[in-house]
Amino acid sequence: MYWRVPPASTVAPVLLGLVFSMAATAQSSAANTGRVASTAWSAVGNLPNFVGVWEVARNRAGGGRPEPISLTPKYDATQKAYQASPPQDTPAANCVPPGMPGIMGQPYPIEFLFTPGKVTILIEAYMQIRHIYTDGRKHPEDPDLTYNGNSIGRWEGDTLVVDSVGFTPDTPLAAQGTRHSDKMHIVERMHLRDPNTLEITTTIDDAEALTAPFTRTATFARHSDWSMAEYICQQNNRNFVDEKGRAGINLTR
Repeated sequence: MYWRVPPASTVAPVLLGLVFSMAATAQSSAANTGRVASTAWSAVGNLPNFVGVWEVARNRAGGGRPEPISLTPKYDATQKAYQASPPQDTPAANCVPPGMPGIMGQPYPIEFLFTPGKVTILIEAYMQIRHIYTDGRKHPEDPDLTYNGNSIGRWEGDTLVVDSVGFTPDTPLAAQGTRHSDKMHIVERMHLRDPNTLEITTTIDDAEALTAPFTRTATFARHSDWSMAEYICQQNNRNFVDEKGRAGINLTR
């Protein structure tokens, strides 16, 4: 048996390619060092303590009276048309969740889960889940339009800042009849006002539906001894809404 030695003209390009490959790998690792460090399990233990189940405290809302919503002429006309002839019931009768921002104001508990590079909010109402990515990624250039949007977050000291875009316009902006466009943009600032009070300040802007952004603040009370319950809206649901918004009830179920 013998080894065949390739000519020098063949070896040189191979070695050169290997050197460039190793350099690129090292450069890529260096570029990702910050992202990896920010998503380590050890970093999770240094985050503020949001552990427990939270309930919106309607009688303890912060920030005084909420700012009024100023709609553009097109969306103001849509709201007035809705108010002039409102449907007998809302899509909620068919178990359709309200989406953002309404899902965060439901009279049902929420719970936070902290994992490396991500904050997950479990919402008992409609069993909704919000995924907030804190690993340094950006919003997609063309996000899918969803009920809760695409959310990325960052920590500013003890405050979690959540930036969300990509909402389906099929959900209400505030009260039923107040709509938003697919350009709605929401920024939430979440921090502990005291050990058992979570304050969330929400600012909403929408270049198509709103003449100016508006901000609202809500507080949540911690219940360390609570646990989340199962919420199955469709289970034994006898109520429905037809295509014209008329309410009905199915007595055969």
